[in-house]
Amino acid sequence: MILQDLLIHLEQLAPLTLAESWDNVGLLLGDPSSNISKVITCLTLTPDVAQEAIETRADLVITHHPILFKPVNRLTTQTSEGAMLLALAKANVAVYSAHTAFDSAWDGINQQLISRLGVLTSRPLKELVANPKQTSHAHIDEAFIRSVGIGRVGELPTEKTLGDVLNQLKAEFPNTTLGYVGDPSRPVKTIGVGCGSAAQFMDLAQVDLFITGEARFHDCLKARSQNIGLILLGHYTSERFAMEQLAEQLGNRFSDLICWPSRIESDPLQWI
Repeated sequence: MILQDLLIHLEQLAPLTLAESWDNVGLLLGDPSSNISKVITCLTLTPDVAQEAIETRADLVITHHPILFKPVNRLTTQTSEGAMLLALAKANVAVYSAHTAFDSAWDGINQQLISRLGVLTSRPLKELVANPKQTSHAHIDEAFIRSVGIGRVGELPTEKTLGDVLNQLKAEFPNTTLGYVGDPSRPVKTIGVGCGSAAQFMDLAQVDLFITGEARFHDCLKARSQNIGLILLGHYTSERFAMEQLAEQLGNRFSDLICWPSRIESDPLQWI
């Protein structure tokens, strides 16, 4: 399979026009005309994940969090990132990231997360203005843009309690330690979600419960003072599941590809 053909598919899943202006998305390392047969997905491209890609002779790493957020003047082995990228380039391993485009896509991370809670119909917390600089596709349908955006918000088919939702999330993500704000007996009908670190969008949601990965202490105080339920999944948990699902989806879609989520990646934050 040619890498360019997979790039077209990835842009259909998460159009790069949806990425935030500050983001660094798309093909970040590699030759679009190269042949590929092995693909790894991960949340963050770290040196150990890069080594996994090299040792397994992967041709592409699809990482959620981009490499090279900011321009660099030098690429040398004197920095861990430089050494990692040079090693990947030497091994002909390409790197792709959709990041905030995948967060905001109509079937992206936030939509997948709110669907797991049983919300059947949702809308973005904040609609996006497409950024044509991020993609080669000039035309983006206006109705499509209205269906995508930052976070998601929707209603549960039947009312639950905060405790019910906590139990549901523990079942969905059994190895996760959840943090929460609010009385577990409080009723919940409307839910907002924002993967990663998205508590700053809590005010836009106007919901009974907001779910994100991580939040500042003062955002937790704000949720309590405004009587908004808040659940913290952990940054890793709120996004890694979607990269695992992406690997499965690509493997099913393309018979010429062997795809797997990184086997070495883990949450850097541990609890005792």
